[in-house]
Amino acid sequence: MELGRLEYLQALVTEFQVTDSPEAKEQVLANLANFAYDPKNYEYLRQLQVLDLFLDTLAEDSETLVEFAIGGLCNLCLDKTNKDYILEANGVEPIINCLSSSNEETVMSAVTTLMYLTTPQSRQQTTALPVVECMLRFSLSASRRLSNLATVFLEDYCTPLQVEEARNLSEHTAVGIPLPKD
Repeated sequence: MELGRLEYLQALVTEFQVTDSPEAKEQVLANLANFAYDPKNYEYLRQLQVLDLFLDTLAEDSETLVEFAIGGLCNLCLDKTNKDYILEANGVEPIINCLSSSNEETVMSAVTTLMYLTTPQSRQQTTALPVVECMLRFSLSASRRLSNLATVFLEDYCTPLQVEEARNLSEHTAVGIPLPKD
C-alpha cells in the first residue's frame, strides 16, 4: 500500500480540482480530511499542497466544504511542520473567520485548531481580543461541547488579563443586551 498511497492521494486532489459536482467535491474533501488524521500521510499531503487546498477552501460559500477543510486542518496541525506551515501561510485569520459559522462542527474544529496552533510566537494572533470575546460567548453556549471547549480555551490559552479585558469590552457593546419586554 505504501507505494500506492501518494498516487491515491494525488488522484483525490486531482478529482477535487477538476470535478464540477458539489457532491463529489464534498466527498473528496471529506476523504482528504480523514487521511489528514494519519501521521503517515502528513508528508504526502504536504507534497500535494493539501494544506493550501484546505486553507483556500475555508473561503468557500459551501458550509460543508468549509467544515471538511477546517476538520482537515485540525487533523494536520498536530504536526509541527504542518503547524509552522499554516502559521507562515497566514492561516490563523481564515481559521478565526470559521468561528462565526452556524455549523457547530466547523466552530468546534476552528477552536481546536486555534488551540493546536497556539505557540509563544502565534499566541498574540490566536488569542486576539475578538477571539477571546468569542470564546466568552461560546462558554455560555447551550451546547455542552462548545461551552466546555471554549472554557478550556479561556483557562489554558488566555491570560486572566485578556479574559478580563474581553469581558469589559463585551459589557460596553450591544451584544447580550436583552430586548425590551412588552
